[in-house]
Amino acid sequence: MSLAVIQMVSQTDVLANLAQARRLLEQAAAGGARLAVLPENFAAMGCRDLAALGLSEARGEGPILPWLKQAARDLKLWIVAGTLPLPPAGQPEAKARACCLLFDEHGEHVARYDKLHLFDVEVGDSQGSYRESDDFAHGSQIVLADTPVGRLGLTVCYDLRFPELYGALREAGAELISVPAAFTALTGAAHWQVLVRARAIETQCYLLAAGQGGTHPGGRETFGHSAIVDPWGRVLAEQAHGEAVLLASRDAIEQATIRQRMPVSRHKRFFAAVEPRPSDSEQP
Repeated sequence: MSLAVIQMVSQTDVLANLAQARRLLEQAAAGGARLAVLPENFAAMGCRDLAALGLSEARGEGPILPWLKQAARDLKLWIVAGTLPLPPAGQPEAKARACCLLFDEHGEHVARYDKLHLFDVEVGDSQGSYRESDDFAHGSQIVLADTPVGRLGLTVCYDLRFPELYGALREAGAELISVPAAFTALTGAAHWQVLVRARAIETQCYLLAAGQGGTHPGGRETFGHSAIVDPWGRVLAEQAHGEAVLLASRDAIEQATIRQRMPVSRHKRFFAAVEPRPSDSEQP
């Protein structure tokens, strides 16, 4: 079981969340995982205060970054660290990004992805609207990394609605794509499972979708239904609500066979935009 996806119901207490995450990562390692994905906002839901999180200069002060390095070393795990609010490297006074970090099994930070698509939407739930751009700046580039279980592309939550990002990761060589998320209960019920499976099918990648799944401070509800989906769109593991550790194996031979038999990447065509035809009323 080389792949693990972790579902949590994170609250505002950072130390309690880290204790929960450590316990779940230990389960993943005991189950044979080499790579584990934590959900979006795993360390704290509803807290974007960098100083309170000990992240004000992104140098590791406070508990979270040293904790991630230690957990990766202790458990011999590659860890996709959900998201943290971090300023750009070397710019401590700049606006934070919704940042996803990747640590290797030695505790080394090997990749950073800043969320490209920010969740500025109107949702008919108890919160009403979400404005991530009030707190975060957009990222600007795709990120991939080579891991022991394959070439991994990094994405976050709302990115899932933008297939061109996933296509770019596939073209850059992705074999697996991680999706730490905190989908709202309302939008998740409508779209989450369809989107996760669609992104796996169209890229012929394993999708590692790690969600928040429960009720959080202020009454916010997240959809859960974390899943591991294979390149054919089959759901290998799924958890509706509550904390969970999902395990599955990557079958590299089967993935290569799927890509060979249905070579959608080679079949891709680009086309020019077509000018709209005038309506009958506009005809001379």
